Order: sequence, then C-alpha cells, then structure tokens
Amino acid sequence: MGVTGSGALTRDAHQNITGKTAARKLKIVVTGGHPGDPEYGCGGTIARYTDMGHEAVLLYLNRGEAGINGKSATEAAKIRTAEAMHACEILNARTVFATQIDGQSIVDASRYKEVYEILAEEQPDIIFTQWPIDNHPDHRALSTLVYNAWMLLIESKPSSQPVLYFYEVSNGEDTLMFSPTYYVDITALESRKQKACFSHASQSPEKFYSLQEQVSRFRGLECGCKQAEAFILHVKSYTGLLSGSH
Repeated sequence: MGVTGSGALTRDAHQNITGKTAARKLKIVVTGGHPGDPEYGCGGTIARYTDMGHEAVLLYLNRGEAGINGKSATEAAKIRTAEAMHACEILNARTVFATQIDGQSIVDASRYKEVYEILAEEQPDIIFTQWPIDNHPDHRALSTLVYNAWMLLIESKPSSQPVLYFYEVSNGEDTLMFSPTYYVDITALESRKQKACFSHASQSPEKFYSLQEQVSRFRGLECGCKQAEAFILHVKSYTGLLSGSH
C-alpha cells in the first residue's frame, strides 16, 4: 500500500477511493441511519469527490423524528430534514430519504425492497454504508438493508457492479471493532466537513463533532497525515474497482 497524490491509501492506482483516477464521472451514494451520520463519517471524502466533479447522493434511512427533545416527531423531522439539506448544499450533494422512523427501524421484506429500489434507481458506482457492529439499532438496520441491496445489485448487473465501503461514526461510542483497510486524507477539507456537521444544529454538534474529530486525528496518525477518514472495503469489491469498464 502506498500514498497517492490524493492522500488516499490504495493497493492500486486504479483503485483510488477518491475517484481521482476514474476516466469518467462517478456517482457515489453515502447511506446513513440518520441525518448527520454520512456527514460525520464521510464528510471530507464526500467533499473530495464532489470537488473533482463526481456526483454524491446522501441516503438517510429516516428523518430524525426522535432526535429533538420536546419536539413532536413531525416537528423534529421537519427541522432535521432542513438541516440535512443544508449540509448537503455545503458538500454539493443531493438528499434522498427512505421512509423509516427514527428509533423504530425495521428489517423486513418490504424494507429490503425499498432500499434496493432506491439504490437500483440511483445506479451508483460506489456505495458507502455504516459498519454493522454498532451500538445504535438504526445504524445496524441501515447497514443490513444496504448490504442486501448491494448483493442484489452485483447479482443483477455483473458488468456494472458498485463498490461497497463501510465507514465509522463516533468510534467507541457507536461504531465498534472497526479495522480500516483504506484511508482518505481530509486535512484540507476538514473545515468544510465541520461546517456540514454543524448544519445539524439540533444535534449538539459542539459536543459530538469533537468526538469525531478525535477519530479523524487518530486515523490521520495511522496513515501519516493530520486528519483522515477510514473505510473498510468489502472483499468482493476488490476486482475492477473504479476500472471504468462499465
């Protein structure tokens, strides 16, 4: 493994997680259990992709209905939807929402179908989702639903298989047992990531961003930069990653 010019650790120049070596415009879909999860776990990487002209979509499992004390589910969802849309504007990404309810995630046939249909319609080149070993049930549900959808996608289109990466959020508090295989240097993009995360003003970002910053600084120490985001690449995604062979 070596450090490319983009600051991402890769096994091969054609497998650059940031898409710098891609010969065409890519679409990435970053999925999260709640508004804010993709931004906290992947905000710097999302910004890197969109700065290079690639398309980014943030798919949220719910609208954060249970996330604001003293607010009804309807009121909280309205506030957190607006916060998510603002964060995506900062990252130059597009928002998509599934139809589940914060704190009441369900994994069943209809929910598998919903997530699969969303991803099949988006036709992503790369999917990011949360690591399945996590203390929050919504995060675990999201990861399971996306993983199933990804398996169906690679079975249905052998010549055009999206790559799957797992990311971490608040490691030690939410994500557990995460051992990265890839890193992205976000040092130059950290301020933009912070701005996107602080767009979720109802979620005490002054408290929770400091934890995520500790994680990114630790990942930076691991890979030799100031701040980094870390990922686990699914083993079946290795061959042909970002090869432009679609």
